[in-house]
Amino acid sequence: MKVLVACEYSGRVRDAFIARGHTAMSCDLLPTEAPGPHHQGDVRDILCEGWDLMIAHPPCTYLTVAGLHWNKRDPERAAYTTEALAFVQLLMDAPIPKIAIENPVSCISSAIRKPDQIVQPYEFGEDASKKTCFWLKDLPKIVIDPTKRFAGRWVTHNGKPVERWSNQTDSGQNRLPPSADRWKQRSTTYLGIASALAEQWG
Repeated sequence: MKVLVACEYSGRVRDAFIARGHTAMSCDLLPTEAPGPHHQGDVRDILCEGWDLMIAHPPCTYLTVAGLHWNKRDPERAAYTTEALAFVQLLMDAPIPKIAIENPVSCISSAIRKPDQIVQPYEFGEDASKKTCFWLKDLPKIVIDPTKRFAGRWVTHNGKPVERWSNQTDSGQNRLPPSADRWKQRSTTYLGIASALAEQWG
């Protein structure tokens, strides 16, 4: 297959497909963090180059539910959300037979449509929790192998036992401290998920 991994700088999904014999290229405004086929630039410039499959990770800064409350206080930020949604719709409408759009829980669900599937990294052997949504076109849902589930630690929060993973505090907050590249660390695809996408969709 000829696979385009849009809005990816890490190369993780790209390399997972290449490892299984596919022709894959990542694309992002940033340079790739791992050597390999990469188009540094606007993905809109290469959407019509005969791809069989596109997996896209559109920037979630102005889409994620966690930050939408700021839009009411900042009209400029609200405009960025409108622009981000238009970009998601453009990717969904790309002339590519098979498409997957990946994002955390976001306003894509209410503004465009609900996701076809929501998965967690710990379902793919990763010691982490992060709801990951997929909007699919002509692709099956990812099959989850229960034997690969990574068991978290059990803690008591608000008087109830809850399961937490290494990227979470006991209260459920993300452990990463504020930093200039925090957004990059949080948006990188987990290897377990990347491997499952390549194995099942490839």
